[in-house]
Amino acid sequence: MKNNILIIFLSLTIVCCKENNTNTSTKKSKTEIIDNKKSYKGTGSITQGLAKTKIESLLSSNPKGSRIAGVGEINDSEKNIWTVPGINNFDNSPKAFDLYNENSGTTPSNLSEVDLNSVPVTEIDVDGEIITGYIFADNYFELYINGKLIAVDPVPFTRFNSNIVKFKVSKPYTIALKVIDWEENLGLGSENNRGKKFHPGDGGFIASFSDGTVTNNKWKAQTFYTAPINDLSCLSEVGEKRLSSNCSTDGVDDGTNFYGIHWKIPENSFGIDFDDSKWPNATTYTEEVIGVKNKKAYINFIEKFSGTGAEFIWSTNVVLDNEVIIRFKVK
Repeated sequence: MKNNILIIFLSLTIVCCKENNTNTSTKKSKTEIIDNKKSYKGTGSITQGLAKTKIESLLSSNPKGSRIAGVGEINDSEKNIWTVPGINNFDNSPKAFDLYNENSGTTPSNLSEVDLNSVPVTEIDVDGEIITGYIFADNYFELYINGKLIAVDPVPFTRFNSNIVKFKVSKPYTIALKVIDWEENLGLGSENNRGKKFHPGDGGFIASFSDGTVTNNKWKAQTFYTAPINDLSCLSEVGEKRLSSNCSTDGVDDGTNFYGIHWKIPENSFGIDFDDSKWPNATTYTEEVIGVKNKKAYINFIEKFSGTGAEFIWSTNVVLDNEVIIRFKVK
């Protein structure tokens, strides 16, 4: 009898210890999260963890080799709702003409195989000049001329594609783009890649236009969504620069508790009269850093990209900055 009572007592003690350890661990985890948030001194809004999927895929079907481009929503600590990887006009806007797009079966080996006369012209000014643009974006772009949405990327995620656009406009005019590095882990800025389930992908944008305009560090580039961030103290801001160069860009097996940082996009950011003078200049990146040497969508038409003097541009962090607006005033 005494032995039975002793066994029961020991069992209850073990259970209580386990519960206390669990509660202590949970409290410690919550404390660490709160302390981590306090370490962030920037102007962005913080979200944590996976977003709720609102759109399974922007594409009605996903061809072999392509990744699913979903859209999600996530709340910050003040119950503001953020769309990830970004609000987009994919469903209700004209798609840019395919220069190279394996998803649609458009795979010319060089520019001579492309029917440039088939590219539609969007009219901005009746008496303007017809400008032809060649665009390669990793992953997604929306192109605005003088505030008018001209076209969006027909492939939100992969496989990698390139496009041609034509528009009729008078100088001076303003080019503005929203560019998005898409994500599989919605709200976390990461994808299943390179042996890690939560690997931060990289972006990149390059374009040249028939009037001699090319992408370079004279363009403006501002970031509005940065992720994945494990330690918020790695972030800093200098004026309008939103910096994450001290943050890790390594992939991990489990990043479900990582953070995202969001900034509201100002009204009229794509318009001709928007004041971008305080925005940071774009950062340029080499072809090696962006990783395009094996991308036929780029290399088959390299004379219209780096061959024109155009450079790959993005914000200050091509890996962690996932939603960026870039602007340039053509004189």
